Amino acid sequence: MASPQRPRQPFGAFALLGCVALSLSGCGTVAVLSPAGTIAEQNKELLLGALAIMLAIVIPTIIAIVGFAWWFRAGNPNARYRPNFEYSGQLELVVWSIPALTVLLLAGVIWVGSHKLDPAEPLEGKGDPLTVQVVSLDWKWLFLYPDQKIASVNQLVAPAGVPLKLELTSGSVMTAFFVPQWGSMIYTMNGMVTHLNLRADQPGDYRGTATQISGDGFSDMHFAARAVSAQDFASWIKGASIGQTGFDEAAYRELSQQGLARPEVRPLVDATLFDDIVSQKIPPAPGPTPDVRPTPGG
Repeated sequence: MASPQRPRQPFGAFALLGCVALSLSGCGTVAVLSPAGTIAEQNKELLLGALAIMLAIVIPTIIAIVGFAWWFRAGNPNARYRPNFEYSGQLELVVWSIPALTVLLLAGVIWVGSHKLDPAEPLEGKGDPLTVQVVSLDWKWLFLYPDQKIASVNQLVAPAGVPLKLELTSGSVMTAFFVPQWGSMIYTMNGMVTHLNLRADQPGDYRGTATQISGDGFSDMHFAARAVSAQDFASWIKGASIGQTGFDEAAYRELSQQGLARPEVRPLVDATLFDDIVSQKIPPAPGPTPDVRPTPGG
């Protein structure tokens, strides 16, 4: 007795398409391909260039697979069947030379791009670079402006066209700083400082995020990145010191407690705060624990 045929279920294909769409949206693919700064623009060119080089192999290979399957089909009397075929020097040359040349070309492009886009390489722009000290916490970002004496939580504001000189560390576990439309991602680790130079050329509001899985709450570890005019930046700095209490070590210790935080801007009254965090004079937080869940903080 023949077994009944099971009805076809197209749900697998739809699930695959859904997973691909979610993965692309989660990685900020659209943002990466819509640069608003010089570093992000060069990253896009490097990404698309590498993709084009790889497609030069992938597309002919796919066409060859279809062509071979069609030519050597059972109904083609002109196809030669050679069961004793073992070696062809010409075929080996084609099979190995094209991938080898592609790998060499990709290696050259990546080598040049890696040195050209060195995160610590200073950038030119309008006026002197703006120094911002960045501290990643659970699950929020702290931005210190030492020259302007400003402390900002979950919002990075910079004048458009002015080079950004970022000094980054962690007050907890290792994570990664990334503004997709501004440029390169870089890690933050406690006890050390990493350096990243960026420049936002187009005024607007952008999304910054943590791209390192660091426990419960990391998916909500976002911040607002804003590129504004020089006048608006001066107004933002001036407004930060009106009616706000100063940000010092005590305020930092309170902020470093696990939990989410709302954006705020306060005067920075402790000039050595960042150095104390890096040197671990202020001990780092223990990091996310299973019994702590992210809740909105002050």
